Amino acid sequence: MKTISTLTDNDLPDAFELEQQCHLIPWSKQTFYSNQGDHYYNLKLTIDNRIVGFCICQMVADEANLFNIAIHPKYRQQGLAKALLNHLIDQLTSIDHPIAISTLWLEVRRSNTPAIELYHSLGFNQITVRKNYYPTTNGKHEDAIIMAYTLTLS
Repeated sequence: MKTISTLTDNDLPDAFELEQQCHLIPWSKQTFYSNQGDHYYNLKLTIDNRIVGFCICQMVADEANLFNIAIHPKYRQQGLAKALLNHLIDQLTSIDHPIAISTLWLEVRRSNTPAIELYHSLGFNQITVRKNYYPTTNGKHEDAIIMAYTLTLS
């Protein structure tokens, strides 16, 4: 059974392991663990009580930033990232926050075509390009596409 819920401190070891499996250049353990707390809305997606996806989202003032999203390679192309993002968007429009969240921002590697297509399908718009932002395994850098989603308050 698929469930989306809050990522808790107890989930961090499993989520960090997933981070290592999913990203070309994964976050360090220190970075991963430091992106938790009061200003974050982090979710996990579980199937049969196993974490197969997560997202890390920071809320500051009236904006949210999707810093990280991962789906286990064996579970990709099944609509799970879309379900996770739709849940995040729904929650951000109804979350009890001192200031209503108006925009969800993200950045994505220019080469990550499946993610870019997913974000466009959900209604994200490309805003700009940050040149040479992401490191690569060959020591060079890759552009980041900056995208935004305008949240509708319910």
